[in-house]
Amino acid sequence: MREVLSALMERYHVGESVGIGTVVATFRSAPRPPGASMLVSQRGEVFGSVSGGCVEGAVYELASEVLSSGEPTLERFGISDDDAFGVGLTCGGILDVYIEKIDRTTFPELAGVVEDIRQDRPVAIATVVEHPDAAWVGHRMVIRPGREQAGTLGSARADSAVLEDALGLVAGGRSSALTYGPDGQRMAEGMRVFVSTFAPQPRMLVFGAIDFAAAVAKVGSFLGYRVTVCDARPIFATNARFPAADEVVVEWPHRYLARQLEQGALDSRTAVVVLTHDHKFDVPLLEVALREPGLAYVGAMGSRRTHEDRVSRLCEAGITDDELAGLSSPIGLDLGARTPEETAISIAAEIIARQWGGNGERLRERQGPIHARG
Repeated sequence: MREVLSALMERYHVGESVGIGTVVATFRSAPRPPGASMLVSQRGEVFGSVSGGCVEGAVYELASEVLSSGEPTLERFGISDDDAFGVGLTCGGILDVYIEKIDRTTFPELAGVVEDIRQDRPVAIATVVEHPDAAWVGHRMVIRPGREQAGTLGSARADSAVLEDALGLVAGGRSSALTYGPDGQRMAEGMRVFVSTFAPQPRMLVFGAIDFAAAVAKVGSFLGYRVTVCDARPIFATNARFPAADEVVVEWPHRYLARQLEQGALDSRTAVVVLTHDHKFDVPLLEVALREPGLAYVGAMGSRRTHEDRVSRLCEAGITDDELAGLSSPIGLDLGARTPEETAISIAAEIIARQWGGNGERLRERQGPIHARG
């Protein structure tokens, strides 16, 4: 829903209704992930996308019908049939799309949810999208970790089961459809609940205000990270040199990282990219980073010789073999990169591979599904 949020709230605040189709489950090579949304206004305007073009026309028609009837619906779209103009996904994937009507009456808690999102407070929306009893479909619960919940899915038992699972999804920054028995029974079927999570942007901390850092900041921002560039040298660490960064910090790198960890500003999605090339900066910085097991990625740039010298200094500082195993150095995947921009792609590729369990090999050399099944 995040990509249609502005258009949604413009209409919500003036009392208009909208139809929203949301991807709640994907199979095979589906083009958009769970949570991707498309909005249809009362005037027929369209915002967002659920499939990149394959089934938007069908979702538009369904959203228009839901706007009129007020009855939500769950539809599955699969591969196109022999009719070249048939509705389907030419990529061979399958999408489950839930279409609902949203306005002040159907979702009175929405304004509060949007305020949470804008204030970077984690929040999730759990919605019943499938149930043997049609009266349950559309019930939703707003889940705020550490704070009061709002709404109900239909019973206290269902609320309790979904709340526990949804908190785990929020912590991991994932949206997903969950299956339960009709009253929230685990290890049963009948009810499907889609949990759409909204958490603060993941952080990317880039240490070392060099030309490679500008390229990494640009790629990191493109991937959705909130990017910080940090360097102890004020002459190099300037906003003008790093326009793609969300912030540029002048401070000793290890002190900045330690303070961010103490403040709880980093989490299991945080990527730390060390480009300093200077042991007086990167060794104390990596001491802090490698002793924090909760970071998603810690990588350091340098030649083989630089790497060996760095490892020796880290061992002298007391870093263990297990802690060193968390260091990606030399940084990046072997793409044959030469320029700062190519190197940034190499680093980003390694971060993505670490996140999703890829190994960086060419897809044409692989057999079986392109995407890992999860």
